[in-house]
Amino acid sequence: MTGAQLMQIMPLAGRRATLFLVPLNAAMMEFGIDTPLRQASFLAQVGHESGQLRYVRELASGAAYEGRADLGNVIAGDGVRFKGRGLLQVTGRANYAACGVALGLDLLAAPQLLEAATFACRSAGWFWQSRGLNHLADAGDQERVTRRINGGVNGLAERLALYQTARKVLA
Repeated sequence: MTGAQLMQIMPLAGRRATLFLVPLNAAMMEFGIDTPLRQASFLAQVGHESGQLRYVRELASGAAYEGRADLGNVIAGDGVRFKGRGLLQVTGRANYAACGVALGLDLLAAPQLLEAATFACRSAGWFWQSRGLNHLADAGDQERVTRRINGGVNGLAERLALYQTARKVLA
């Protein structure tokens, strides 16, 4: 993907597109997001979850995740400490631990590492691969991709619009 293509897909990224271009391409290569369909799906989801590369840390405090055992948040303060970070908003102690193992980072000690462009991209690639999303992207099933990332269909209309744009740009 070129810088011009990334700007066509995510025009709100502005100058941040330059910062993310190389790490996004590297993460897509590392995690097998290697066809136009997979890339369009991945970039649409990343575009929505990150506000088109403007946010690598969830805007909310994370207090809503406090005590969420399904996320591994079992220690007081985990909700805020392990709120969404990275381009796909890795959330919860358990996800940070698994992501850290996969990427060779101590994310339990330093969760803010996922805010750096390279790790924000790699964590998104890891999450994508670990949830089997290439298969759903190959089938063009954006609703199921969204459900695996978000747990529901929050922002589906925007995700679909980004997907359609990315399909055209990457064709």
